[in-house]
Amino acid sequence: MRFFEDMAIGQRRDVGSFTFTAESIRTFAAQFDPQLFHLDEEAGRQSLFGGLAASGWHVGSVCMKLLVADGQSQAREAASRGEKIAIWGPSPGFRELRWIRPVLAGDTISFSSEVESLRTSEKRPEWGIVTARHTGTNQRGEPTYSLLATAFVPRRNPTS
Repeated sequence: MRFFEDMAIGQRRDVGSFTFTAESIRTFAAQFDPQLFHLDEEAGRQSLFGGLAASGWHVGSVCMKLLVADGQSQAREAASRGEKIAIWGPSPGFRELRWIRPVLAGDTISFSSEVESLRTSEKRPEWGIVTARHTGTNQRGEPTYSLLATAFVPRRNPTS
């Protein structure tokens, strides 16, 4: 993961993609969002979605999984170069969650993250605060998901 000083507004990172299979949609929905259009293909076809649709929470969870995996990959790369590892802090929250377009069985969503703002914490100078837009785009290039998230990021040089 990166330190606060290594980030810039407008910096974009592709974090990976995921194909939502009918099985993965039903499995997630059965446990966390058991609505018929997430569980039954015929009910999905007859719904506003026009097919078996992934829960928006499923889409968001996949995005989070890929963000964490990308951060872990960055940490491994930094460690292999002998660099200090940036251990991120918690997120004080998110806003502007949008499920823009249904994610249907068979769709592959590519996720990315773009830094929108950076500021240092007034109360905790060892931390910076980053706000990033996380987005998902389907295989046709259509936006499907968007979220504006905030996180505490360690500063490499808190006194500078």
